[in-house]
Amino acid sequence: MRDTDLILPPSADIEGRVVADLRRGVSRRDVLRSLVAGGMMTGAAGALLTHAGAALAQTPKKGGRIRVAVSASSTSDTLDPAKGGTIADFVRHFMFYNGLTTIDATLNPQMELAESITTTDALTWTVKLRSDVLFHDGQPLSADDVVYSLLRHKDPATVSKAKAIADEFAEVKAVGPNEVQITLVGPNIDLPLLLGTSNFLIVRNGTRDFMTANGTGPYRCKEFRPGIRSVSAANKDYWKPGKPYLDEIEYFAIPDDAARVNALLSGDVDLINGINPRSARAVLGTPGYTLFESKTGYYTDLIMRDNLGPVKNPDFVLAMKYMMDRELIRKVSMRGYATIGNDQPVQANNKYYFAGLPQRGMDLDKARYHLHKSGMAGRSLPIVASTASAGSVDTAQVLQLTGRKIGMNLEIKRMPPDGYWSNHWAKHPMTFGGINPRPTVDLMFSLFFKSTAALNVSGWKNEQFDQLLALARGETDEGKRKQMYADMQVLVHDQCGVGIPIFNHSLDGFSNKLKGYGSHPLGGLMGFAFAEQVWLES
Repeated sequence: MRDTDLILPPSADIEGRVVADLRRGVSRRDVLRSLVAGGMMTGAAGALLTHAGAALAQTPKKGGRIRVAVSASSTSDTLDPAKGGTIADFVRHFMFYNGLTTIDATLNPQMELAESITTTDALTWTVKLRSDVLFHDGQPLSADDVVYSLLRHKDPATVSKAKAIADEFAEVKAVGPNEVQITLVGPNIDLPLLLGTSNFLIVRNGTRDFMTANGTGPYRCKEFRPGIRSVSAANKDYWKPGKPYLDEIEYFAIPDDAARVNALLSGDVDLINGINPRSARAVLGTPGYTLFESKTGYYTDLIMRDNLGPVKNPDFVLAMKYMMDRELIRKVSMRGYATIGNDQPVQANNKYYFAGLPQRGMDLDKARYHLHKSGMAGRSLPIVASTASAGSVDTAQVLQLTGRKIGMNLEIKRMPPDGYWSNHWAKHPMTFGGINPRPTVDLMFSLFFKSTAALNVSGWKNEQFDQLLALARGETDEGKRKQMYADMQVLVHDQCGVGIPIFNHSLDGFSNKLKGYGSHPLGGLMGFAFAEQVWLES
């Protein structure tokens, strides 16, 4: 039971995602297929789809202007999808551009600018494009635009955040006015999903100046001042009939959580993201506003560096994992707005989540046994936390109290948020991190757990894991692939120096005049793509 009296809005969680997908233009058949592929029984999926259809029956209204405040922005904000790395960037990019695909609420790809993406071997892919799409400058979408958009990531001068993924492109070429062939270095069955991420949104062939945006998306860029604000105006020539619904969106940041909540509740803004769980009651207690909770794959992790000091001992790692009071951490650090984790980085609503892995509970006898076996009993150990890593200070305090019961002395070193990620994250024997959800399990594992990954924060190296990762990427048999990912989750759970006690939920707040809102497992603000989906009631 939650620690507050929150009642989820009717469109929340999976029903809200289904509604969002239907509104986005995904067919009922494809939505049903995605639900079943994600593990839902056919009958339950059908009933949910019927109920979601009733919610969809709300008639969107055209017109109106909203103001949206997010938690962060900077002078490095960009309109170049290749360089986008923050929430501020992602939201703008989904306003102004489209991808070849879009990622639905069950983390499956749906066609967007592409009419179809096909392959026989997961190595060579054929992309057929829609023929009714115009850029904001009036030029039609062509294969050359797609080739340019994908290949520019491989150029070091672009400084693309997706270069590591684009390096898998052995060749990208136009084979017709509206057809592109992509050949990969090695097979990757997840390519359609990767092409739906914000970095791979499609820009006009030859574009190098991104002081404005020339995309195919639902809004045109009316104003953009990095670190200050943007104003988006409806694209009257948008290729999706009837969309977008709003006339204009003003978008900016209010970094302070209390000030952001006050701006919402005073009517200065219509939608905010990143609400601190401590502020949730203020939104819940104010008539006319909704606190919207989304279950995402975001987690705050305890990092125990294999190559730094005494924590490299595997028994010490197990001692820390067994002494985690996960339910207390959920209540204290996130005020209940979280899902219990099991030291595996795949969230429960992912189709590759291994539900057969027994939940690791707090076991002080086992924790004490492994602590003494590690030789660390009675010693004082620093644990570095910061408000920059959501809930980490509270989590460290829970671990400190529990540790005293088994003879572990943890000294909390609280660091300021400024500079935490560059100066402290994964640079001490024990620190906390914060990992955003990724659209594929392969991407999550490749970025943070592969032996050679630059962001392998614990320094864990496992040859069996690396071999399974490479095999799963090209495995077209879904059953075999699912088993490989299950085996990898077991390895991380049992051996890796990363503890994942909970998955943090995303909290957005908005005026009840705003309609069409739903949740998405990739993050708040409807997976950063709310702009095309919402409307205002008059």
